[in-house]
Amino acid sequence: MTFKCGSIALVGRPNVGKSTLLNALVGQKISITSRKAQTTRHRIAGINTTESAQFIFLDTPGFQTHFVSALNKSLNRTVTNTLGDVDVICLVVEAGNFSKDDAQVLDMLSGDIPVILIANKLDVFASRAETPSDRDYYLLEFLKEMAGKFEFAEIVPMTAKHPGDIVRLMSTIESYLPEREAIYDPDTLTDRSERFLAAEILREKVFRHTGAELPYASSVVIDKFELEGKMRRIAATILVDRDSHKPMIIGEKGERLKRISTEARVDMEKLFDAKVFLETWVKVKRGWADDRVALREQGLE
Repeated sequence: MTFKCGSIALVGRPNVGKSTLLNALVGQKISITSRKAQTTRHRIAGINTTESAQFIFLDTPGFQTHFVSALNKSLNRTVTNTLGDVDVICLVVEAGNFSKDDAQVLDMLSGDIPVILIANKLDVFASRAETPSDRDYYLLEFLKEMAGKFEFAEIVPMTAKHPGDIVRLMSTIESYLPEREAIYDPDTLTDRSERFLAAEILREKVFRHTGAELPYASSVVIDKFELEGKMRRIAATILVDRDSHKPMIIGEKGERLKRISTEARVDMEKLFDAKVFLETWVKVKRGWADDRVALREQGLE
């Protein structure tokens, strides 16, 4: 039996479910999720190896069209640099919703690489219809509209949280992968280090516990990551842009920061399958999102 191996870029505007989709495709949480814009800031590879193929999924930041900081420019460069070096592109949109921002991402794509359109969040789309027949009619009209915008290799309506849809999507993608030996060991889940994943997990908890209170300009720097036997000893700093942002994370008597740190530690222990000792601080660094040195320190330049 021939074996296939290839890289697949997941692209789209912010908040269409790319990171949730990546985690489902890999079968493990390696990319953080949040409703806040700019949750994904790095290109993250998630790897799933089956008997017949190795899938190297590349989760990219949502393409930014409304901000102009150095951070946003860096995120967009990450997207464009990824597009030219993959075997398949999956453009992720929300089923029934194709906006100007989606169109800007579509305009970046060429016909040289197979593009699979993923109409995601089908469950949300279906919940808006009054009857099943209405749902089917409006979905068909949306898919017809999309087919007229670009010569997609495939159009796949789905919900990332449904295992059957994930199996169907992987089968579709596999048909476009080249015959090639596996690049990674079969047990490898990601190309990212534990240090990187620890920072991402903590950043996710910051986003989830601050909600709309804290602007996107917050980040995490790992100051120390040491192995002591099977235990990971981690020291991390949460960076914020203004003095007023710091108490939003710390909370009354430090309770919010304690919850953030505890939930992050629990998730780290699950992912690393080891005990974690986590120390967390909050530091104000004004203008870090426009500071190329600060961005470089976080691997964003």
